[in-house]
Amino acid sequence: MNSSQSKLERLRSYNAFIRGLDPKLGQEGVDVARSTPTLEAASADAAAPDVALESIILRTTRPVLEIRDSETILKFADQADSAIWTDRLTKAKPFLDKAIRAVGRINLQGARLDWVGTGWLVAPNIMVTNRHVAREFAVRKGGGYTFQVGLDGPMSANADFLQEIKGSGTLIFKLIRPLHIEDEPGPDVSFFEIEVSSGDNRLAEPIALATEIGVTQNVATIGYPAFDSRIPEPSLMEDIFGRTYNKKRLAPGGITEVKSTLLLHNCTTLGGNSGSAVVDLDSGKALGLHFSGSFLATNYAVPADIVKRLLDQVRSGRVTRSEARKPTPAPAVGPAARVASAPAAAVTRSAGGATSFTIPLTVTVSLGDPAAPAARRPRPAPLPLIDAGGGMAGGEEAVAESYRDREGYQPEFLGDGKMKIDLPSVDRAEDDVLDFEIDGKSETELKYEHYSVVMSRSRRMCFFSAVNIDGNLSKKSPRVGWKWDPRIPKAQQIKDECYGSPPKFSRGHMTRREDPGWGERKETAKRGNEDSMHVTNATPQMQAFNAPIWLALEDYALGHAREDKMQISVFTGPYFDHQDPEMYGVRIPLAFWKIIAFIHDETGKLCATGYEMNQETTLQPEEEFVFGAFTSPQLKIATQVSIRSIEARSGISFGRLASVDPLGGSEEGLGGGGSRAPLEALEQIRFV
Repeated sequence: MNSSQSKLERLRSYNAFIRGLDPKLGQEGVDVARSTPTLEAASADAAAPDVALESIILRTTRPVLEIRDSETILKFADQADSAIWTDRLTKAKPFLDKAIRAVGRINLQGARLDWVGTGWLVAPNIMVTNRHVAREFAVRKGGGYTFQVGLDGPMSANADFLQEIKGSGTLIFKLIRPLHIEDEPGPDVSFFEIEVSSGDNRLAEPIALATEIGVTQNVATIGYPAFDSRIPEPSLMEDIFGRTYNKKRLAPGGITEVKSTLLLHNCTTLGGNSGSAVVDLDSGKALGLHFSGSFLATNYAVPADIVKRLLDQVRSGRVTRSEARKPTPAPAVGPAARVASAPAAAVTRSAGGATSFTIPLTVTVSLGDPAAPAARRPRPAPLPLIDAGGGMAGGEEAVAESYRDREGYQPEFLGDGKMKIDLPSVDRAEDDVLDFEIDGKSETELKYEHYSVVMSRSRRMCFFSAVNIDGNLSKKSPRVGWKWDPRIPKAQQIKDECYGSPPKFSRGHMTRREDPGWGERKETAKRGNEDSMHVTNATPQMQAFNAPIWLALEDYALGHAREDKMQISVFTGPYFDHQDPEMYGVRIPLAFWKIIAFIHDETGKLCATGYEMNQETTLQPEEEFVFGAFTSPQLKIATQVSIRSIEARSGISFGRLASVDPLGGSEEGLGGGGSRAPLEALEQIRFV
């Protein structure tokens, strides 16, 4: 799969998601693209015309528009005109004209950066922005806050409410003091006081904060997008933004999901949009404070009712750390697949934290009139790629004695003699291996049904997880909640600290949930499935981390294993590095490895292959403003690497597996740093 084909898949998937939410707008995008003059392929690549087609659809359904003289210019890029958005934005013009004037760019003096993000007025002399924006130039001091010391003394900041395309004017007001910077893990919010001279009426009216928030396809972000070299499709970014950055822009879109402390939206944003207002086109009120996003994926915002509660506390002098973190009550919702149709219950949150439910007896889908304001719709449930934190960790805990019959990973699973694969050994950090006592004997291997885990004492997560998989005996079992392992102290396990809704992390399985779920008896398979839900088998991962290829490696290897047995052994773990960042009190691994061993169906010989995947580029989505030129990020995709290189980097020995690795004799396999081609298709894997 080449880069054009990869881009095409992402564009098609994202455009299909938008069509599911807003069918008439989506169809308009298709019609506009098809009516565009013939698209010439840039090369012989057959995917190029389709990429151009999908790109025009995206620019029609999720455009980025200029703001000039504090008004939105309804001019769309590359003939990607949208009659639907033109109509919606024209009807919202009275609201937008007021909101646009209240949004400014935060500039710095005496700092390493010229500007750091977006802010907007929430009170006559108060601007709101993100915590991570504020921390670039302000800091807590005693019981309050002050500006940081910069290159030549204390930094200063101002807000420019113009900075428009083709405009040279400015409208600058000084930020005279930080009023509040919310502590982690509270919402990504901060407030600053603006200096307003007596009789100066140039400052805009504040944007009202909504107290009732629901899913809608009629919103827009207003902010200052900046060039971001981290974007994996730079040419598409250039097309959408017209190669113009750092200026005030409006991007229409929709709210796709409402959570107790989080809004998900799909307006087109970049770095620099941090602190942008997410404005309801039907009321002119702010629905949220944008704080992060992932290009062609989703964006996150702090709900406006949380911003309002914090603002009220700040203005009254009652704000405390504990009160600020207190979430708005929300109903417990179990995991479900995301679908375009509405779920059974619509949820609306209102002022004061009350929650109301609407339970329809009959589900009816109506496209309605695209010229009318978009109706509020029930929120779709998120697609559970990997298990989220917080409330999902509710599994029943057993007692240590109940694990006596667990045999764990079996070295002779693929055969004895030359086929035997011993449990890996932690060599470099041997002193950090967690030991525990069972029946008066010291142990280091936590044995479960069909798999085993060896834990790190200092990191409180596993060095590795090792599993035997029998594809012929695999059985489906229902999911259970996460649970502690009673054989080791809870203080040596991580259950909640760093896990939760974005920007916190999800619990990423090391041994996949379905891998130990096999056996001759259904009860055995069920126990293997349930055993996989111990927190000892999880590490912090961003929701976007698990790419399809990484998830499918075991299944693909089973297809190449000895046909009559369909058995493989898999070893998975994080790389522990001294430079791993600490977040929420936990040091977060930046990269992970996997090794798969099996008897090859064609050769009849033992084969082992190694893989890596990196989550560094998605690790801190909340930090979305400009830091100048970024270095090229490592791709968030899997790569096949030699087992010897995994041994060298992890400090873990895999015995004889390096000698049966098809990459074992390569330069890279000997630690020479040879090329590591990304796996864009499973067929690229070398098994022989």
